[in-house]
Amino acid sequence: MRLAGQAPDRFLAVPAQRPMSAKPAPALAELRPGQSIELLKALHILTRDGQLNQDSRRKLKQVYHLYHFIEPLLDEVFAASPAPTLVDHGAGKSYLGFLLYDLYFKARAAGRIVGIEARADLVAGAQALAGRLGFTRMEFLDMTVEQSIAAPVFPAQVDIVTALHACDTATDDAIRFGLAKRAGFMVLVPCCQAEVAALLRKNKNASFGKTPLSEIWRHPIHTREFGSQLTNVLRCLQLEAHGYQVTVTELVGWEHSLKNELIIATRRGAPRGNAAGRIEQILDQLNLAGLKPRFLG
Repeated sequence: MRLAGQAPDRFLAVPAQRPMSAKPAPALAELRPGQSIELLKALHILTRDGQLNQDSRRKLKQVYHLYHFIEPLLDEVFAASPAPTLVDHGAGKSYLGFLLYDLYFKARAAGRIVGIEARADLVAGAQALAGRLGFTRMEFLDMTVEQSIAAPVFPAQVDIVTALHACDTATDDAIRFGLAKRAGFMVLVPCCQAEVAALLRKNKNASFGKTPLSEIWRHPIHTREFGSQLTNVLRCLQLEAHGYQVTVTELVGWEHSLKNELIIATRRGAPRGNAAGRIEQILDQLNLAGLKPRFLG
């Protein structure tokens, strides 16, 4: 500060300036070695500046937890086949397929991932991203489940079928494809199982006179929850009827996702003897005989 009439100082004291803080480096310590930063940004697991926020950490935890279950299955199929095929059915934006390629397939000389999705715009977007990243052994097909089962692009038997948060009957489409292609493994995370709940609701009045079990789904919230539970029970029995050993577990903690059920099916070739009969009995007792073609076809 200079008083009035005072000659200016020759050298003014300049306060020391704090160095501009550079942006912190991406939280690479939390990522697996060699992961594509561009892919993680495209999937919104990393922010635009390469950081992890609370939401992206939650997503990353889910990704790694699911990968923890799939990695040993991939080890097994790669040990048995020089060029295995993984089909991600009802792939959406191919979130899971991209991550599996980045974490596992990218470092190997063979093996491919095929994403099947009925929405052409999502297929085009996934193709563009794979091209940008150089993921040359990823393919994306705009097909229905019927078209995919008949498509000559697939071998008679595929190694793994996945379906991550495939909504409503899309999980059943993945199972149909997996059964038709005698998949060695199926890894399913079902979502939004509305079909069974809708039929429970539609037949509710008739069910009241048929079975006291109808009290389980009398209230709307119970209809939704029981419908979801029942759908997955029927799916597990269906897989067992076709010779699969089934494991059902939590994908992540319930604080991360309410759609949290993970079904892993391993083809053993020995059907559970009473599985089909159990399906038929359940559908008859719950007044859902119209679902027999889906689960017993």
